Amino acid sequence: MSSEEIKNLTPKHVWNYFYELTQIPRPTGHMEAITRFVKDFGEKLELETLQDEAGNVLIRKPATRGKEACRTIILQSHLDMVPQKNHSVNHNFLTDPVDAYKDGDWVTARDTTLGADNGIGVALAMAVLSDTTLEHGPVEALFTVNEEVGMDGAFGLKPGFLRGRTLINCDSEEEGQLFVGCAGGTDMNISFQFKYDNRLPENDVAVKLSLTGLKGGHSGVDIHLGRANANKLMFRFLKEAVAGYGARLSSIEGGSMRNAIPREAFAVITIPEDNADILWEMVSDYRELYRAEYAGVDPDIQFTAEKVEMPATLIPEEVQDDLINAIEGCQNGIAGMLHDFPGTVESSSNLAIVLSSPGLIEIKILVRSSSESRKASVCSALESIFSLAGAKVEFGGNYNGWQPNIQSPILHLMRQVYHDLYHKEPPVKVMHAGLECGIIQGIYPDMDMISIGPDLQFPHSPDERVNIPSVARVWDFMRTTLERVS
Repeated sequence: MSSEEIKNLTPKHVWNYFYELTQIPRPTGHMEAITRFVKDFGEKLELETLQDEAGNVLIRKPATRGKEACRTIILQSHLDMVPQKNHSVNHNFLTDPVDAYKDGDWVTARDTTLGADNGIGVALAMAVLSDTTLEHGPVEALFTVNEEVGMDGAFGLKPGFLRGRTLINCDSEEEGQLFVGCAGGTDMNISFQFKYDNRLPENDVAVKLSLTGLKGGHSGVDIHLGRANANKLMFRFLKEAVAGYGARLSSIEGGSMRNAIPREAFAVITIPEDNADILWEMVSDYRELYRAEYAGVDPDIQFTAEKVEMPATLIPEEVQDDLINAIEGCQNGIAGMLHDFPGTVESSSNLAIVLSSPGLIEIKILVRSSSESRKASVCSALESIFSLAGAKVEFGGNYNGWQPNIQSPILHLMRQVYHDLYHKEPPVKVMHAGLECGIIQGIYPDMDMISIGPDLQFPHSPDERVNIPSVARVWDFMRTTLERVS
């Protein structure tokens, strides 16, 4: 099926806009083309279109006749997407469109992330702005930039930019569920600095280790699935290879995005030639071990070794050992659960990136929690591990969680609308992933907020897909809500 065939899906105008978004490269940090597209869209509709200093775009649509006195509803979504592909895939996220296609009841992409996070939210808002058949009060569509790394757009919002005080965030990923809170997050940036060791062991051979085939996924919404972390698995192997068989580490490259569970890791090591055969056996044994441990969760783990040319330098032995021990001891995954919302993760950490370059090893960890004190506790524990290993630890990108309000007027209205449409009560939940709502709440303390979205699976990974029937239901839900706002 070709990409253009998704334009024939229902509701047609939503999918037409989503298709247009797939044709515009929009990884985080490269917002020029997509913001220009959205601004042109608003201006062609002759709607008030603004852009703030942070790059966020706001489009205002007046109320339909007789609805002028209704409260203003803000539809909010972010324009950027996570650029993830497998190591062997030839795709340039700065120039190439996403090759989206229909696969049964789902839309997915060939070998890359799809960008339904948050392209579907953007498409839904665009459909509202362009639809002349809807009856609604005043609508503001807020399209934020650079959400996936740093939430820069939300942090850049200024008081007074938004007129409305009721916001529907369109960035959640479970249709039929109403989200009223989310986790906050903190970035940990860890570094080891050193001078390379130029003394290569005699009679060593060089080997490249490749750990691939993991599912990865969103480090918030998928963290409870127990998927393998490529960095943790690679260093688990390295510890035995170094301690037991004299291996030395020359370089390491694991993970690529702070908010994605790492799917691949690569290391170049040297090992005494006499132990090379043992290393090959170890790689095979660990591959089978990892597959057994993650059977049913990550069944396609690949772990291979190949001889390569000897590297020019090695990481100093003491730095290598400290790094391996720190990574082995680093907490990764779920750190606590919420008692008030059973089945919801309260706190977690994602060992996202381990990357060596000349004289430097960089490690990036994203800590999430809906409790500020618990977030600080997890960060402190991780800081202690890496500080003891001699690393420099810095914190950045901190954002607060979104605190639930079960008395929310928009929650009350949307629960009733959902019940009337589908004759059942929608679950009310808190999301472990970070939404911009928490930041917006800090800038607009009186903002009444809720988050909705269609079924979206495996965001931040090449397996990302969005459910077609659920998009239609979310459109009906949103349209009916706007019609009933008083």
